[in-house]
Amino acid sequence: MRPLTEEEMKNVLEKLSHYIGSNIKLLVERNDEEYVFRLHKKRVYYLAEDLMKKAMHVARKRLVAMGTALGKFTASGRFLLEITCLDYLAQYAQFKVWVKPSSELSFLYGNHVLKAGLGRITDGTPKNQGVVVYNMQDVPLGFGTTAYSTSDCRRVDGTAIVCFNQSDVGEYLRDEDGLSSASTAMDME
Repeated sequence: MRPLTEEEMKNVLEKLSHYIGSNIKLLVERNDEEYVFRLHKKRVYYLAEDLMKKAMHVARKRLVAMGTALGKFTASGRFLLEITCLDYLAQYAQFKVWVKPSSELSFLYGNHVLKAGLGRITDGTPKNQGVVVYNMQDVPLGFGTTAYSTSDCRRVDGTAIVCFNQSDVGEYLRDEDGLSSASTAMDME
């Protein structure tokens, strides 16, 4: 566990600002408690400073995780957000997309949001903007990137993709399914 380098912090903040914009100040400069970003095994964690001090007493090999995992760095150095950061993205998101109940399950299966499944979209959302995807009851389901601006969404065909799925809460089940089938294959050997 170590603090992020300047370059790593820049990558993390750029990725977060794609989804929460200027609200990133609220995430970094909190009034209630001091929060920090830490890197452990290529994953970036967001945690309270007092929790970080407690985690420092655990050996690196034994430390599995701490705080909230925001994302991970790839081998090429890119930073990718993970679904575990959804609570923070939803709390501070500037642009949002709501899906109709008929398209909610499709999104949770990892599919993109089509115009026919679009319930609402925040006014003034630009093209290629990071958005948090909600169901019609305002429950965050995941996050993605818009394919069209708000005004363009009104004019496109019903089968056009309006939001690309970056991550959704259904990943937990899909990943678990992949892990369980992999462990079953190893058990058979």
